[in-house]
Amino acid sequence: MDTRDQFIAEFRGKTLGIITSQSTTEESFQNEVLRPILKLQNEMICKVFLHHLKKNKIDFNSFSLDKKLKTIDNAVQKDIKFRNSLKGIVIGLFTISEYENYITNTSNINKRMMSMLIERLKSQIQLLNI
Repeated sequence: MDTRDQFIAEFRGKTLGIITSQSTTEESFQNEVLRPILKLQNEMICKVFLHHLKKNKIDFNSFSLDKKLKTIDNAVQKDIKFRNSLKGIVIGLFTISEYENYITNTSNINKRMMSMLIERLKSQIQLLNI
């Protein structure tokens, strides 16, 4: 298992963001684990979102900016299957120890993860035009 964990950690890259002695456990996890994974998986996350739109026959390109932003919120917050797919894309790149940390604080980490995913999709609205 060490080989997998070493590969995953090296593959994802370095910590993104600042970690100080005042950083909470969740903040450290966010910057050490979530941010690098989301950066690495960015293209996949966008493709999965575009597939979600197509599968649900959502004409995203015809929406106003405000409606596009609300559509992203709704997709990630209310569509449980889609939300779980996104979580899987992220959790699959956890090391064993990171997963053990995750399962001790699932609720808070999931909130951070989904919030970051929403912001990532929203910041790339121009790239989401089909």
